[in-house]
Amino acid sequence: MILFKELRALIGARNPDKDAMFLSMLAGAITNELFGTRNPEEKFETFREENITVIEQELHGLAQALPGLRDHVTDALRIQTLCDSQAGYDSPANLNRADALGILVKDREIPLPSTFMTSMRALGAQYGLIIPPVMITPEEDQGLVH
Repeated sequence: MILFKELRALIGARNPDKDAMFLSMLAGAITNELFGTRNPEEKFETFREENITVIEQELHGLAQALPGLRDHVTDALRIQTLCDSQAGYDSPANLNRADALGILVKDREIPLPSTFMTSMRALGAQYGLIIPPVMITPEEDQGLVH
């Protein structure tokens, strides 16, 4: 989500003539392409096909455009690959692609899942994507208080 938000802002700044829907779809398509999670819905596949050149250009410039996210993207891709492996899928293709694009930070240690989750929660909080937990009473939890 953070990569998506950063991409949308970056692309929007470079393309002020484009509408919000186009910017969101392009940012989503780039994010999906990087993580190998293309949306199979027809409108998204059509958008990808019509804009593959722009998607590829943005991917090739991603490391330079958003250097502050490289570590986090590297960790996310590695954790994704680890999870895929645990589920029986061999998916080093995303890591190889990120490496070829200059996004992957090769000498970065692979995070433990708990370390990854802690760092992602902190990053999510920085971006306002995580709402801190609120203490509620047992009565509120049971819906007895309005």
